[in-house]
Amino acid sequence: MSETLVETQEGLYINGQWRPGENGHVEVMDPTTEEIVGTVAEATAQDAAEAAAAARAAQPGWAAMKPERRAEIFTRVAHLVTERADMLIELTMREGGFTRAMAGGFGARANEWFTTAAEATVRNLDVSTPPQLTPKPDGTVELLNGQIQRRPAGVVAALIPFNGPLFGASMKSAQALAMGNTVVLKPAPQNPLAVIELFKIFEEAGMPPGVANLVTASDPEVGATLTRSRDVDLVSFTGSTAVGRAVYAAGSQTMKRMVLELGGKGACIVFEDADLEAAVKGISNTWTVNTGQICSAPTRAIVHRSVYEEVLERLEAVARAVPVGSPFDPDTVAGPVISGAQRQRIETLVDSARGEGASIAAGGTRPDIDRGFFVAPTLIANCTNQMRVAREEIFGPVVSVIPFSTQDEAVAIANDSDFGLSSYIYSRDTARAYQVAGQLQAGTIQINTTSMKLDLPRGGVKMSGIGREGGQAGLEEMTELHCVVWS
Repeated sequence: MSETLVETQEGLYINGQWRPGENGHVEVMDPTTEEIVGTVAEATAQDAAEAAAAARAAQPGWAAMKPERRAEIFTRVAHLVTERADMLIELTMREGGFTRAMAGGFGARANEWFTTAAEATVRNLDVSTPPQLTPKPDGTVELLNGQIQRRPAGVVAALIPFNGPLFGASMKSAQALAMGNTVVLKPAPQNPLAVIELFKIFEEAGMPPGVANLVTASDPEVGATLTRSRDVDLVSFTGSTAVGRAVYAAGSQTMKRMVLELGGKGACIVFEDADLEAAVKGISNTWTVNTGQICSAPTRAIVHRSVYEEVLERLEAVARAVPVGSPFDPDTVAGPVISGAQRQRIETLVDSARGEGASIAAGGTRPDIDRGFFVAPTLIANCTNQMRVAREEIFGPVVSVIPFSTQDEAVAIANDSDFGLSSYIYSRDTARAYQVAGQLQAGTIQINTTSMKLDLPRGGVKMSGIGREGGQAGLEEMTELHCVVWS
């Protein structure tokens, strides 16, 4: 194990200074080995308040900086992320249990976010409207001109989850900073090490003091302080719906802007004319991508009765064949879940399916691995949409299969959910699939693919959140609209 992984990290970066937390330190555990791989500073609510105040003081100067200068900083960040990719990949694998492919993907996306930020920060988003003759009370007319301006929201509190810390920290900070905002970022307590390294890169790249601030903490009050703070103008949170509701309620007291990407219960409709090989591969992402710890995973397979048995058989074969083990083994496809508590929650939900009459077609027990928080890829058959496994976000490698007979029934099942983040459709009849996509209640609907275009925004409807991240819409979320009128 590299020495980097056992050093005590200060963890708090406030107003351009690294400093210890007032609450001591918290340990970071490798979910593969259950060993401690590092310790980081434990912030207090006061630390969070000071970080927000530093961001508030720095924001006018950052917004006034020449866009070309900001672009230079972002370009250096992107370069340094690539230069230190090996170290970032190792940290990400150790602290989060991610496979090398996943960890490498996070680093590549970090480079892309800051490269895109360099391009976006020099782009003028203001829009002028046509001149308009407007009647006045005295009977004369006045020629009015107008412009719609996008100005920085101000200070952005970015709260990121454990299932992609480097990806989330890069996306949220790059889009916020590009639009002239300053940032206070709080990573998940389970795996903050790679994010700390990202902030060291910020410092080396020349980010001015107070522009990007970092607080690390396991105490929920630290994040709550940011959501309540009058020094914070916008909260960007990714995580569970339960926590998202609390963030929303706390922020409402000061009418904060909110961007919330919350839970999902992805429906994947497989019609009778689908390419079954492609459909099974797509559904299998729930097992093979981040061990199912992804909010957009296609966890509900809604399959036409005429192909139900064949799809089930194919899925069972895949589930039993997925290599589970250490992410440092090049043959591994599915690593551990993040913690023992998360594994216990997954197992409880699988047990509930048994109790409700479903059958476990594959998995359902722990793999024969001595240490680590491993969960076998699990396939649950004979499900109804009223079972807990079909209604609650599991956030693990578990797929529930539900049969349907008609197109209307498939749409009804897919939409019968509190969530609306991502849905999927497999059919060779693309005209029908496109029509069905227009009926599904989800922020993103993907037809015959589970791949996502990186220039598109992401986000959900219903209890899957509000607002959008990524793409042009994500940049615009980081701004306030202002109208200027003159004659």
